[in-house]
Amino acid sequence: MFPKTLALVEDDSTYSEYLARHLSELGVRVQRFPDAPSLLDTQEGLHQDFYVVDLSLPGMDGVELIQVLREHSAAGVLVVSGRTEQQVFREVVKAGADMYLAKPVSHEQVATAIEAVHRRSRKSLQATQAWRLDIAAAELVAPDGTRIGLSDGDLVVLKCLAANPELTVTREALCEALGYEPGDSATAALNAAIFRLRRRIERATSAAAPLHARSRLGYEFRGQLQAV
Repeated sequence: MFPKTLALVEDDSTYSEYLARHLSELGVRVQRFPDAPSLLDTQEGLHQDFYVVDLSLPGMDGVELIQVLREHSAAGVLVVSGRTEQQVFREVVKAGADMYLAKPVSHEQVATAIEAVHRRSRKSLQATQAWRLDIAAAELVAPDGTRIGLSDGDLVVLKCLAANPELTVTREALCEALGYEPGDSATAALNAAIFRLRRRIERATSAAAPLHARSRLGYEFRGQLQAV
């Protein structure tokens, strides 16, 4: 999976144009910048899904730019540069880059590296960010920002789980919160409701549904869930 948006910071206009064209054909929305200030001066500069950065930039060099990006963003950063000094790799990794490719390198190789880094950084971001339960809007907000509409029953279940972080909420407690009469039919109705909610989450976002059943016990939310 490729990032939706990408900032290409490269002062070689010919190289930048052809690489941007190749990435655009893959469905990536590319913005080209000839130097670091032109990126940082734009409103969307620090809100890209991915960054491809050259090192030999006029003014602020690539290493300094990466350090600034890392103060504001967890997006993937790929360095593509003609610099091959022995210490360069250590400098860019220490600054916060995810991968380094030395020119000359094909556009296909750059695209493959972008896809690999974005996949890893996206999974890492999803693992560390919390899900949010927007009670007023009746929506579950995934770590990637996707908003999933909830039924009244979904909202009751998720409020119970949010109130008991890292704990298993029993089926009996969930059925009571939902107003179900005790019995096998209530358990079956609860299981069906959880199944539908899981399917809705999985269809809306690539993040794994965090609802998990504990055999003979109940359900738990694996991950951070913040009610707002």
